[in-house]
Amino acid sequence: MAMRRIGVLTSGGDSPGMNAAVRAVVRTAHTHDIEVMGIRRGYNGLINGDIVELGQSMVNGLMARGGTMLYTARCPEFMTKEGVEKGRDTLKYRGIEGVIGIGGDGTFRGLRDLAECGVATFGIPATIDNDIACTNYSIGFDTACNTAIDAIDKLRDTMQSHERCSVVEVMGRRAGHIAVYVGIAVGANAILVPEHKLDFERDVFEKIRYARNHGNTHFIIIVAEGAGKAIDVAAEIKEHIGMEPRITVLGHIQRGGTPTARDRVTASRMGKHAVDMLMAGKKNRVVGIIDGNLQDFDIFTALDMKRELQDSMYETAVVLSLSR
Repeated sequence: MAMRRIGVLTSGGDSPGMNAAVRAVVRTAHTHDIEVMGIRRGYNGLINGDIVELGQSMVNGLMARGGTMLYTARCPEFMTKEGVEKGRDTLKYRGIEGVIGIGGDGTFRGLRDLAECGVATFGIPATIDNDIACTNYSIGFDTACNTAIDAIDKLRDTMQSHERCSVVEVMGRRAGHIAVYVGIAVGANAILVPEHKLDFERDVFEKIRYARNHGNTHFIIIVAEGAGKAIDVAAEIKEHIGMEPRITVLGHIQRGGTPTARDRVTASRMGKHAVDMLMAGKKNRVVGIIDGNLQDFDIFTALDMKRELQDSMYETAVVLSLSR
């Protein structure tokens, strides 16, 4: 029997494009005559019954909005067996037959736990860190990178005017994808990522000296938050190079803003695919984009996969930092 009512939630850190994914889920479901219930505040809302019906008019104009209309929240209770069972019971009480979760690994672990309780689930990867292993691309990454690039381009203007060094800390506790992508785009002199053990002499000091010897008078150092703190990197540069860098921590500004075309389109494709697959009888899967094509993976397999930093991207960053 086909589903008549599904739920959709966003969980974990917000990322630009989540709203576009919600819109796609609602619009696609309504073409199948399926009701969509919006579960607000992630798994916290699921446990507490914070659920509203999403009509088509409620998702009008969502494409350009960052953040998530459904809100998001951490929920330690859902990490317990009792919390998951409460969520399952809420779904049963509200007649919700399947759940689409939009977020990262934490969101997918919640979906996996619901799946083990007999709930049909589908995951859509949305995290600016772009660290979901079963997909080449996660919703929000492009917007976050463009936000960082715009800020660093502005910083470069003042660094150039004063002949200074700027140390910029970008997000990425466990993954350096943002740092590498942004570093290449802005022509950074050094890029520090958690995947590579930091050697200040090799990774920072040598590159600044090289750039200075080849005529550079200003320098940009990009630091993923998981590789170190910008303030510590700046202190090392001051001590060993004799420069006094200016520090910028971009922080959560990278999560906000109007989604780029790439994030809007990717979110729309993934949202439609998730609903279509649920209607086709698939369940407990995660949507992924591999070489531009939509695929989906078993959620248990997806959570066991590991995403590595792309060697060719990092090599490009290293080579170009020595060629400016």
